[in-house]
Amino acid sequence: MMEASYSCSEHAPEIVFFDLETTVPRKGGQRFWVLEFGAIVVSAHKLNEIESYTTLIRPKDLSVVSVKSNRCDGITRETVENAPCFEDVADRIFSILNGRVWAGHNIQRFDCVRIKEAFEDVNRAAPVPVGIIDSLGVLTEKFGRRAGNMKMATLASYFGLGQQKHRSLDDVRMNLEVLKHCATVLFLESTLPNTLHGNWYGSSSSIMTRSKTNGKSPSKDETNRKSPPTSLGYQRTVPYARGSLGKVTERVKGLLCKAQGQPPLQQLLKHSHSLLR
Repeated sequence: MMEASYSCSEHAPEIVFFDLETTVPRKGGQRFWVLEFGAIVVSAHKLNEIESYTTLIRPKDLSVVSVKSNRCDGITRETVENAPCFEDVADRIFSILNGRVWAGHNIQRFDCVRIKEAFEDVNRAAPVPVGIIDSLGVLTEKFGRRAGNMKMATLASYFGLGQQKHRSLDDVRMNLEVLKHCATVLFLESTLPNTLHGNWYGSSSSIMTRSKTNGKSPSKDETNRKSPPTSLGYQRTVPYARGSLGKVTERVKGLLCKAQGQPPLQQLLKHSHSLLR
């Protein structure tokens, strides 16, 4: 029985964690331009890294990139002036994204939209996911209150994982580590719910939760393009029709459930045994 279970799991779609670094519009009407793409492909059941890819990208108009970066990513006009344009790397990016489960932090609202725009710019069909896991939404629901705001840097600091580098490949690897840590904590709490669960509600008055920030102006960092919305009730922008996205999501849930009869991957953090293998 055990051998059959592992054999079936090989048919589960792989998961690609990806992240983009972009320009930041300075005024209304300006758009975001992709400056860097980074991704890791992991197996759905063991989460081992299968492959990785990262590239800087030169926009058609270099003037949209700052001469001096005022962000910690360090990407400047000089950094990208000799990088390939998106058209040169479109095939590679398509191959790593298409037909896989997409995962990342705030990707539904930001990265997925930018990917679609970039492929439209070069008159190419955009890659299509078989499902999307946005860790911003998942962690907001399952873990957010104890860790303060939902920025990746804050979550990483909470677990002592170091500083976020704001470079695509580093950020996606940090994203996966944050998910592993959150899943482990939630799994342990579910093992002894009466003993462990709920102790964090009043553990520290210094933790800045979303409710505590109501009525305060967000910091400059909180208003950048990758920061979570200031309200939990935000409407996410999804680059694919809701009906079709729902169908492909259901298909991937079925694929992921067949092997071991486990709950769908969207419930990963609640029933997180697979993360601990």
